[in-house]
Amino acid sequence: MKFIVNPTYKASREVFLQFIKNFKTSGTMFADGQRNKIKLFEHHNKTYNIKAFKIPNIINQVVYKYIRKSKAARSYEYATLLLKKGIGTPQPIAYLENDTIFGVKDSYYISEQMNCDLTYRELVENPDWEDHENILNQFTAFCFDLHEKGIEFKDHSPGNTLIKKEGNRMYSFYLVDLNRMDFHEHMDFDTRMRNMSRLTPKKEMVEVMSRAYAKFYKEQNFEHIYDKMWFYTFTFQEQFQRKQKMKKKIKFWKN
Repeated sequence: MKFIVNPTYKASREVFLQFIKNFKTSGTMFADGQRNKIKLFEHHNKTYNIKAFKIPNIINQVVYKYIRKSKAARSYEYATLLLKKGIGTPQPIAYLENDTIFGVKDSYYISEQMNCDLTYRELVENPDWEDHENILNQFTAFCFDLHEKGIEFKDHSPGNTLIKKEGNRMYSFYLVDLNRMDFHEHMDFDTRMRNMSRLTPKKEMVEVMSRAYAKFYKEQNFEHIYDKMWFYTFTFQEQFQRKQKMKKKIKFWKN
């Protein structure tokens, strides 16, 4: 077993360890997905978020032990790095891996639970959300800051940005589901635009984001930014819809 705890929380190491050991029988279910499960645990008037990753296939068990870090390890290390770079994410607490000589089995990532006012998904699903365009503009400024710092968040999708209202029409943004990220010395234009492609299928939202991005990114004008951002968005949406249709066909034949 490998159990790494943030030095700030070492006094509660055994408490967190017991949470993980009792994960199946205790805690409050927060997200019960096919791949991963998230439960909430209380300690000293604080709520902690524990993500249990699905046991990887045999090949990835070996990969995560000998070649590449596990999803839990990456989540913890990327969260720590994001905070050092001034990017919002829930406070990382610890990660645990259970393994054998053959590879990593189950793994867990612990962070502080963050209560938010909305996620980016609400902006997609509800165009009448209060202060919609202002939030979208500030979110785009947040994305530009990510890109300027060389951070490519590969799971940059609607549910993975938490948004907190700070008063006076100001908002803070926090990334979650962090195990897929790349860090660059410099992000080129196409990488930046491709990184925005998973957020929304709505052309009007892409237009707002393009205008906001153009205010900061002086190397391209609005028209070129919009054309490129929409190209990557449209391409992603087409591929996504094809995958969904294929999954339905597979399910139909299985049934």
